[in-house]
Order: sequence, then C-alpha cells, then structure tokens
Amino acid sequence: MAAARTPLVAGNWKMYKTEAQAEEYIQALLPRVSSVDGVEVAICVPFTDLRAMVDSARGSRVEVYAQNMHQEPEGPFTGEVSVTMLSDVGVQGVVLGHSERRACFGETDRALALKVPAALEAGLRPILCVGETESERENDDTDRKLRQQIKDDLVNVPNERLAEVTIAYEPIWAIGTGKVATAEQAQEAMAFIRALVGDRDAQAADAVRILYGGSVKPENAAELLGLADVDGALVGGASLDPRSFAQIVQAGAPNEGL
Repeated sequence: MAAARTPLVAGNWKMYKTEAQAEEYIQALLPRVSSVDGVEVAICVPFTDLRAMVDSARGSRVEVYAQNMHQEPEGPFTGEVSVTMLSDVGVQGVVLGHSERRACFGETDRALALKVPAALEAGLRPILCVGETESERENDDTDRKLRQQIKDDLVNVPNERLAEVTIAYEPIWAIGTGKVATAEQAQEAMAFIRALVGDRDAQAADAVRILYGGSVKPENAAELLGLADVDGALVGGASLDPRSFAQIVQAGAPNEGL
C-alpha cells in the first residue's frame, strides 16, 4: 500500500443492533481502538442508530457512516433518507451499492451514478461497493463486471474528485459465506480496479483507497490487509463484535508486523 494512502477499516453492521445495543457496542469499541495509529475507523450503522452513534463517537477516532441514501435533498420518496438528512445528523460517510442493496433491492448502476456525486457534493465520503458473483467468477467474467461497474457508477464524478471515493471490492460469493478470496485473487482484482481508475486519471489511481470486503475476520485480516493494492477492509459479520472488529483494525494499522 502506498504511504500516501491511509488505510480504512469500516464495519458494516447491516440490519443489526438496536440503539441500546449500539451504545453498548461503541463503549466497548472506543477504548480498544483509541491508541491504534495510522488507520481510519468507521462503523456503518442502521439509520435508527446514526444520531446516537454520532453523539457517542464524537471526539474519538471512530467515524459514523450510513448504509444507503437517496441522491435528492428532499422529495416524495416514501421510505428513503436523503443526503441532506444524513449531513444534518452529522455522519461522515455512506456505503453505496453494497451487493445486498443491488441483489435484494434492485439498486442499479444508473442510481449509483447519481448517488456517488451527490454524496461528495454533500461532504460525505462514499464507499462504493463493486464485485462479481460466483457464476461470473467461474465464467471468467470478473474483469468485465468490474469494468462496467467502475465505468457506470463513477461516470458523473469529475477526475479531480475520483480519489475522494473509496472503492470496496467485495466478491459477492465471499459475503457471509465464510469463503474468502485467496490473496492472489484479491490482489489481482484490486490491482485491476486501480488500473481502471488509472484509465481515467493516473494521479487518482495512486491516491484512491480500495478496500477488501468478504468474510474478513481477525484470522485472515493480516494477510489480506498486507496486499499491495489493499487499503483496508469493509467488514461484515466480524464487525458486530467490538473485540473482533478491534483486532481487524489493529491488523490494518501500519507497523503492525504486516
């Protein structure tokens, strides 16, 4: 990983934790990560936990991200939460295009092409998720899928702001399955993503952070986070326990023997 790219370890809680459970979690997490230097830490929490987590994490090294947003500042969109509402609550970033949003709720590349620049304009740090299914991997279709997602989802982001988007590579076949991409598979895919950004702008390619997501655990974090083009992790199930998540954060820090 280039010295200029500060690693980010983000925990995606998905649809877990009431506000009381979230408060218990953050109080257990903060002392475990307060002294870890050289790595940024974020928790991506349900909408109902956002304000409580922003308040509880204030002044700490832990940032709070939402898991989705609507690109419009307001409007007749029942059940949606706007980018303006997230900014008002004080969140620092937002996960966009997670494979579960795409597969379960019909999130399209056309929608993401609007959401990513809207997040940037609102001052939120977007984590854009991309990745291939198991059948696409088996049919040697990974490169085509990644090329299409990177091209379409970032089409409205100007070159000078590309590096502000964090890209999370999540092989869909490894999410919640216990399967993990081999170090070789992860490095190959993430180097390809960096090259795709480089096709737009070489300087952005050097600066953009690319995270690995897909069954990251304390046991495999050091190997994955030590790869040349890996700048951190988007952690699912293992982020629900503050102890295991803190271990992954520690593995992502420079000078941790990686």
